[in-house]
Amino acid sequence: MQLESFISVLKRLNTDIFLYIREFKTSQYMKKRVCLECGEPLHGRSDQKFCSDACRTAYHNRMHADRDSMIRRINSILRKNRNILMRLNPTGKAKVNREKLIREGFNFSYYTNTYVTKTGNTYYYCYDQGYLPLSDDLYFLVRRQEYIDQN
Repeated sequence: MQLESFISVLKRLNTDIFLYIREFKTSQYMKKRVCLECGEPLHGRSDQKFCSDACRTAYHNRMHADRDSMIRRINSILRKNRNILMRLNPTGKAKVNREKLIREGFNFSYYTNTYVTKTGNTYYYCYDQGYLPLSDDLYFLVRRQEYIDQN
């Protein structure tokens, strides 16, 4: 009697598990997969997320737009600073007034690197173009010949 009831419980349990697995599988496969960018139905690989390379690229560009726009803004400021220094320093060494730099649109908050001399002077560089503050309103402009350090 106990063996029969145990067998009937196992059969019922096995049937429940089978039904659950079948329902899970059909719900996974019957669910429509669509492109994350355009919403078109996807065909092919089960892990596919996009219908084309164009949609994949558009999706990732949209997802990273905020981060990329900040980088573009900073690069634009650095490029502008470098162009101003190049224009005011055609010979490689020049002195210029702070007001002239500000009038040109120079932003002193943005530079790519600094170089501290043995005497403690700090040169600020925008790529290969640099400046050394001499006083409150005078700057010495320089061009770094070997911009990339050979370490």
